[in-house]
Amino acid sequence: MATESACLLLTDISGYTGYLAGVELDHAQDILADLMNTIIRALRPAFRLAKLEGDAAFMYAIVEKLDGSLLLDTIERCYFGFRRRRRDVRQMTSCECNACVRIPELNLKFVVHHGTILRQRVAGQDELLGADVILVHRLLKNDVIASTGIEAYALFSQQCVDAMDVDVSALGMRAYSEAYEHIGAVSGWVHDLGRRWQEEESRTRVIVDMRRAVYHLDTPTPAPPQVVWEFVTTPGRRITWQLGVTGVEVIATGNRRGVGATNHCMHGKSAVVEEILDWRPYDYLTYRITLPTPMGLIRFVTTTEFEPAPGGTILHQRLAAPKTPKERAIMEQIVPSIAEAVRTSTTHLTELLDEELERRGRDAIEEPPLPRPRPDGPAGPGRFSSR
Repeated sequence: MATESACLLLTDISGYTGYLAGVELDHAQDILADLMNTIIRALRPAFRLAKLEGDAAFMYAIVEKLDGSLLLDTIERCYFGFRRRRRDVRQMTSCECNACVRIPELNLKFVVHHGTILRQRVAGQDELLGADVILVHRLLKNDVIASTGIEAYALFSQQCVDAMDVDVSALGMRAYSEAYEHIGAVSGWVHDLGRRWQEEESRTRVIVDMRRAVYHLDTPTPAPPQVVWEFVTTPGRRITWQLGVTGVEVIATGNRRGVGATNHCMHGKSAVVEEILDWRPYDYLTYRITLPTPMGLIRFVTTTEFEPAPGGTILHQRLAAPKTPKERAIMEQIVPSIAEAVRTSTTHLTELLDEELERRGRDAIEEPPLPRPRPDGPAGPGRFSSR
């Protein structure tokens, strides 16, 4: 067996042991199964499921280096999905048993580490081995809540941060250290997911809808939204499919892509500047674009939306008209060339996505099955529809 570099992630529903005391076990197990499904599906396909461990899931990704911005997007979106699902189950179920009433007591935490593993096939599934597998499990037993007061968090080991290429202190993470028997002191950083949830809920949405669009293109692809998002937002991916783009420089706090960050997309010696106005991973993103033209600069807003569809994603690209009359006049003249560039780039993108899906299909492995709540349970599909 050869060693491999991997990102190891443990996610744990905190408070579940105390929650079980005095609640109806059948409903509690249904709720756990539903929430675990929500969590694991949000982390796929970036991560593979190695093992379900009660109210925790052990997941991994074989990778030498990490795109820290993409990793944070994945973890935060998973947590936001957990919070929305927890809220929906409580609000929409008519059941008043203790298990359903006490759903808000449950929360979520993550431990993330980067290290070396061995994979061994056991009964058709991968078993992960190595000192770093032991370490990430030990990290789950920590004093983060007691020492920081942060109940929902992602704890990144220093080894993980070293591989992420983001400035975690600039992003507001807290330095943390824990000592373990036979291991010693382990340094890391704590990311406050509760704070990020509050910021997410209060943030103003900016989206170009069809009523405002002067140009739109709808493109289906068999790739899931997570993979399409990666290809559209990651600088290294963009230069492989976007027409004329020779480089992308990101100017962002802590080197993390998101609201307030600016992309300088190089087209030879000239640059198109993109200011990120809204950023909702896997759902949509909105830019304000400053585009140099022979007739002068124009500024306009564009939204790219990733609509989940049976068998893949429908990619919606919509451009709004500029605000000033002069810029609108320029836009009218250049819309045909913009449309041609968008169509050509999108064709390249879908071709690369097809190749990526084929590659991932060759590398696919069987994962443990997900838990299933009862159809007539408090979180069952017959009780309500999730948002």
